[in-house]
Amino acid sequence: MADKTKEAGGVHFPFPFTPYAIQKDFMAALYQVLEAGKIGIFESPTGTGKSLSLICGALSWLRDFEQKKREEEERLLEAGADPLNDGKDQAPCPPPSCQESPGSPRAAGEPDWVTQFVQKKEERDLVDRLKEEQVRRKKREERLQQIRHNVPLKFAAKRMRQEDEETERLLRLSREMLAAGTGPEQLAWGEEELVLAEYESDKEKGSTSGVDADEDDLEEEHVTKREIYYCSRTHSQLAQFVHEVQKSPFGKDTRLVSLGSRQNLCVNEDVRKLGSVQLINDRCVELQRSKHEKKNIVEEEKPGRRRRLEPRATCPFYSHKQLQLLRDEVLVEVKDIEQLVALGKEARACPYYGSRFAIPAAQLVVLPYQMLLHAAARQAAGIRLQGQVVVIDEAHNLIDTITGIHSVEVSGSQLCQAHSQLLQYTERYGKRLKAKNLMYIKQILYLLEKFVTVLGGNIKQNPNTQSLSQAGTELKTISDFLFQSQIDNINLFKVQRYCEKSMVSRKLLGFTERYGAVLAPSREQPKLSGFQHFLQSLQPGATAAPAAPAEEGEDRAPRPASPLMHIEGFLAALTTANQDGRVILSRQGSLSQSSLKFLLLNPAVHFAQVVKECRAVVLAGGTMQPVSDLREQLLACAGVQAERVVEFSCGHVIPADNILPLVICSGPSNQQLEFTYQKRELPQMMDETGRILCNLCNVVPGGVVCFFPSYEYQRQVHAHWDKSGLLARLAVRKKIFQEPKRVNQVEQVLLEYSRCVKHCGQAGGTVTGALMLSVVGGKMSEGINFSDNLGRCVVMVGMPFPSVRSAELQEKMAYLDQTLPRAPGQVPPGKALVENLCMKAVNQSIGRAIRHQKDFASIVLLDQRYARPPILAKLPAWIRDRVQVKATFGPAFAALRKFHREKSGSS
Repeated sequence: MADKTKEAGGVHFPFPFTPYAIQKDFMAALYQVLEAGKIGIFESPTGTGKSLSLICGALSWLRDFEQKKREEEERLLEAGADPLNDGKDQAPCPPPSCQESPGSPRAAGEPDWVTQFVQKKEERDLVDRLKEEQVRRKKREERLQQIRHNVPLKFAAKRMRQEDEETERLLRLSREMLAAGTGPEQLAWGEEELVLAEYESDKEKGSTSGVDADEDDLEEEHVTKREIYYCSRTHSQLAQFVHEVQKSPFGKDTRLVSLGSRQNLCVNEDVRKLGSVQLINDRCVELQRSKHEKKNIVEEEKPGRRRRLEPRATCPFYSHKQLQLLRDEVLVEVKDIEQLVALGKEARACPYYGSRFAIPAAQLVVLPYQMLLHAAARQAAGIRLQGQVVVIDEAHNLIDTITGIHSVEVSGSQLCQAHSQLLQYTERYGKRLKAKNLMYIKQILYLLEKFVTVLGGNIKQNPNTQSLSQAGTELKTISDFLFQSQIDNINLFKVQRYCEKSMVSRKLLGFTERYGAVLAPSREQPKLSGFQHFLQSLQPGATAAPAAPAEEGEDRAPRPASPLMHIEGFLAALTTANQDGRVILSRQGSLSQSSLKFLLLNPAVHFAQVVKECRAVVLAGGTMQPVSDLREQLLACAGVQAERVVEFSCGHVIPADNILPLVICSGPSNQQLEFTYQKRELPQMMDETGRILCNLCNVVPGGVVCFFPSYEYQRQVHAHWDKSGLLARLAVRKKIFQEPKRVNQVEQVLLEYSRCVKHCGQAGGTVTGALMLSVVGGKMSEGINFSDNLGRCVVMVGMPFPSVRSAELQEKMAYLDQTLPRAPGQVPPGKALVENLCMKAVNQSIGRAIRHQKDFASIVLLDQRYARPPILAKLPAWIRDRVQVKATFGPAFAALRKFHREKSGSS
């Protein structure tokens, strides 16, 4: 049974067990942030129950907010129930003699009776809206209650769906019979839908929502309700959060909706097998468009002229009745993505659209980063943030996440491939296209040619064999790039809009799919055959023989999206930012390896809308330090006032003596430890590192995890130790594992590592555990738990500063130095960026060890630069307060041996 804890101010926080003191503080601080409409930065180390604190704190606030709202509604409705036209509250209409002309002195201000009339009208309108909302809410609650207690509703809906499908099948057969025997077709079967429809206007037209009239019931309005949007980095983290909600005291009463991409939620196997996210998205949109066009098509038949209309496929999982059922099922009980997909398959209803239709009635919406942080994705999902609460978990990399979402890179190979495909498409269908379509296609071809030219290539030659005269990296502002590419006279906004509305990339993809990688030679297509060899060279794995059109239903490997789809993203990026973006021209020897990349320098421009619209925003994480970059680069640049930002950081639940953080400045042979780029590859530095690890492995039981700054440095050190014999000395006490580069090998290596640690702990002998050689920022530096014996000691070799030789980093540093104010005595913003990137990576890595209240571990930082106060200040508080700086190795080793002897004896 939930244990209710009473906090300051009389707020009750239901909790599944007696919470830690830091959890009570966390929930109380979170409640105040949401109530006051602040921006909160919350840090709660892994193992302290951060997810439960977020759930119970936020939903407790939502519970109280909804209760206050209901009480206010009742008060207004009671006041509105009194007769408004009984003459008591209404000012009488003044006689004509008292009415003044517009030119009179009193015209400057409204008469009292007008003001009262407008005020009364607004009150009546508000009461009417509240009544409508009350009716809508009551109907929804009755519907959900009925579903909870009336399972046969599912079977009734299933019968209706089967009847609809049978009716549709008979209608389709009838149309095919009527269409039989018509005149010869100019195009082959299936080609009609590949031809671009007439593009009518460049101006903004009334958008078609694609929602049937009978689907109005699926849409509920966001009126005065509040929702909490929770987002995290991966689908597995979101699923874990949903499971925590299910186990919490709020699990049975919360209307939770899990959102995901079409790739994760689609249950139409014909669409899923396309593989690529872009292909799945476009095919889904196309099926919906076909469904709605089918209802609106009116065939105009003239005497002696009949045109055969090809039947267009629609999605069988998109129907009003089934979506309505799925929407309500989603709201009845908390479900994660996998449960939602299973329910969609059972009900034969689309989980992607069903979950979106459930958003307005939800209390808690769970979604991935990209869907919340990208304005177009929010709009497509129907997410309205005005007055809502947003919780962003794992927010330590939020700046990099926003930058990555809005940065796009296209290769020279993609540019050439898109140009060749579009040119062939025009040769095939040019005579059937309207003038405006041809105009835009010519503009796109021109853009592609100029993009290749600015890289130093030739659009007419094979990009794989083209050697560029100059190599290197060049950065340009958007305006300079457009001028250098000689495309500054083209309206990219119109071109980008044409690509979006005409779906030219989807048509082009269908064209290339129909004829395979290469268009077959034909007497009807003499001009196309000349491109065959060139197209083959652009398609990896393509054979010399022309590919035939794929048979319907044939199983195929997931195909990459059309190159033009990717290039459209690049064009869109060029139109969204000017001063805050750069274009990187990367020339790498051959044209196919070279690329154009749009780099976003100011992520605040995209985050500003979120913080402006939302009632409150919470940035949470296990390790948020250092937070200065979030405050300065993101929040301040997004227009957030300093007084609106609240920081909360709690300690760990472990006892103070369960952790031993050490900074070691020199090794056993008194070699100073400073792993700069110039010194770290010296043999004496690598030897000293090996000697330190040998000593640690002699006294640390179980598993030791050692992090290196890069894969390349880890490889160099491993090879040096192997040659010098240090690797063999290490293997006497610990079996050695290396973090693999490939993602699909990580799980197997971790499994073997954990088995070794467990076996050695039970068997005894000279080998006491395992040593894992890992990489900062690699697969094992985030999200992997080295709890208990798996990670009794975490070692950090050097400081993982990013490469200052990176053109992107240099540009970012220069941009921050120019745009951010520099306080007296502080380091330049650009230098602070480098330090913050380094320490965020360190904090994530060393947080792998301590995972719960009874866990213990030592943390060893091998570099004397960690002893500098500005660097120590960037460590998490629960580590920083306990860190010991050891100038020499002897005292450090003695402290480690004592710590592990005492802890191993008591555990």
